[in-house]
Amino acid sequence: MTDAPLPVLFSLLGVLIVLSAFFSGSETGLVALNRYRLRHHAKNGLHGARLAQRLLAKPDRMFGIILLGNNLVNIMAASVATVIAIQALGESGIWVSTLAMTVVILIFAEVAPKTLAALNPERVAYPASYVLTPLLKVLYPVVWLINLAAAALLRPFGVHKLTNAQDSISREELRTLVKEGGRHISLDHRQMLINILDLEHGTVDDVMVPRQDIVGIDLEVEWDEILQSLETSIYTRMPVWRGDLDEMIGLLHIRSVLPGLTQGRLDRTTLERAIRSPYFVPEGTPLTQQLLEFQTRERRLGLVVDEYGDIQGLITLDDILEEIVGEFTTEGSTRQRLVRKLDNGDWIVDGAASLRMLNRRYDWQLPTSGAKTLNGLVLEHLESLPDGRTCLRIGKHILTIVDMVDKRIRKVQVRQVS
Repeated sequence: MTDAPLPVLFSLLGVLIVLSAFFSGSETGLVALNRYRLRHHAKNGLHGARLAQRLLAKPDRMFGIILLGNNLVNIMAASVATVIAIQALGESGIWVSTLAMTVVILIFAEVAPKTLAALNPERVAYPASYVLTPLLKVLYPVVWLINLAAAALLRPFGVHKLTNAQDSISREELRTLVKEGGRHISLDHRQMLINILDLEHGTVDDVMVPRQDIVGIDLEVEWDEILQSLETSIYTRMPVWRGDLDEMIGLLHIRSVLPGLTQGRLDRTTLERAIRSPYFVPEGTPLTQQLLEFQTRERRLGLVVDEYGDIQGLITLDDILEEIVGEFTTEGSTRQRLVRKLDNGDWIVDGAASLRMLNRRYDWQLPTSGAKTLNGLVLEHLESLPDGRTCLRIGKHILTIVDMVDKRIRKVQVRQVS
């Protein structure tokens, strides 16, 4: 080589620097690949993605072949550069070649290709896989020996097998991935996915209609009053009881009595025959579990009961679905009026408003570990019934009781403070 012409040596040096850049860029490109996008491309039949996935499945072999090739061409490039420098400058050219090759390899074979690969990992890693895969097969014995020596060095540190870790992620990591990484997903759809993940943290107590707000039919009242309730009801399903809510008989679908109601032929006997047996839901049931229960039992409405069997509220399938997609029912439109914003930036909130709904819709941070409604939260902190206009601070919110009816807080003024 020492007698080779300078043009040949320069050409060889250029090829070696290009190969060094290839190995450096390939390493960064493969490591920087988005694993989930890679799986998607591989499932869709992209051959380069499949090859890259196989390489990443055994990182010890991948790094072995890349580092073997990279170090080999770098050492050869340094040797060729030394020969060129000696021919051109004599013995003093050794120092010149060392400094020159340091700059050249750093810029053209390290920083530039690795930066390009980090910015466009798929454009670099997929084509590189076509070269690295057969190269690994050819040089596998050498790579195996290198990995064997590396494994022996790593064994004292508790590393016994050089395999890739599973790409499993926690629920919170998935939530962050959807929230911050879903650039190609619309904001509405992204929010739905986040709501699905958050559904497991909620229970039926968070979204149920409280006992005092349940609207239904009492069979003990006059028949004319029952007919009026049926004719003016905005609900398609109504609970039916006799005398007291805890004396629950069942659930009535308005559609089952609608023909007789419109023709004036509906009587008590027909009404009671249309009543379906009640469906009871234990309080504290997770929303995800209850959603599956509604699906399995083919039900859309259940009555939430405590450990003593007393009715605490009413939960519907729509209530759970609204936790995912947002409010869409007529009842949901009514709930919109639970909160009203004032000109000064404060809020007037109905005491029956759900804390979970307020936190989700207005990004508040009211505690939900105990009480489920704003009325319950205020009473929980006061530990007694308030006397007149009372003000208290909970976290970053100042709550002022505006109106009370029958020992129940009806309206609360909420002001956010820093």
